[in-house]
Amino acid sequence: MKKFIAFLFISMMFPLFAVAQEDDSKKDEKVTEKLERAAFEGSSIIENPSNVLFSKNTLEVQMSHRFDLINEKNSLAGIYGNANIRIGLAYAITDRITVGYGTTKIDRLQDFNLKVALLRQTQSNKIPVSVSYYGNFTVNARLKENFNMIQDRYSFFNQIIIAKRFTPEFSLQIAPSVSHFNLVEPTMQNDLFAIAFGGRYKVSPQTAILADYTQPLTQFTTGNPHPGISVGVEFATSGHAFQLFATNYNGLSLQKDNMFNTNNFFNGDFMIGFNITRKYNF
Repeated sequence: MKKFIAFLFISMMFPLFAVAQEDDSKKDEKVTEKLERAAFEGSSIIENPSNVLFSKNTLEVQMSHRFDLINEKNSLAGIYGNANIRIGLAYAITDRITVGYGTTKIDRLQDFNLKVALLRQTQSNKIPVSVSYYGNFTVNARLKENFNMIQDRYSFFNQIIIAKRFTPEFSLQIAPSVSHFNLVEPTMQNDLFAIAFGGRYKVSPQTAILADYTQPLTQFTTGNPHPGISVGVEFATSGHAFQLFATNYNGLSLQKDNMFNTNNFFNGDFMIGFNITRKYNF
């Protein structure tokens, strides 16, 4: 009888031991958060960089082109006018760090840039947004007669990119920034703060509508820059992205566009442009 009572007691207690052991094992398991897909396909939303960083050892070749203003006379919608071109390379050192270099036709700008993923959105929304840093150091490589001192050639740009993929079709980002030029006119300031908004809506697996808006916040005595406005379409595959759009930015340098833009989009001061990027995995 005593043996039966002991057996019954052990049988009743065994499930509790098993549950306790299972709970302990679950605590020891590491919960792996799955990252949400990038909010955008390309490394830029027309003019502003996106939060996209590529996998380690990926090389991206970039080409950007801006025609002349569409309202110029006898220019065939700006095609016959003065164009600006930038060619660049970006290389992913790690999954979170990309370095790049680009050269621009107008003002012979040579930019050295860095993009870093600080936070990445997860599918569980434990981390609800992606946060990235983008910055560049740019040298104006025109002839030395244009400058009194070598440091007059230098300009800088720093931006924090906060992006979210709301649905597979719809993504938004907001990006405060500061632009700095060592040499500016007396009526201006060396630093200009701005905030950019960008969005994408996919209308098919390879096609999306893009919008990009930049609002300068710093006020100068005279000659305040106009906001940057860009709208267009993007065609993307796993290896490349092609963007075709209308924009009133033609500097192909973020700090130059933010600081010196004289084109008023709503007065017809805009141009046709395109960006092409191609990725190579090593």
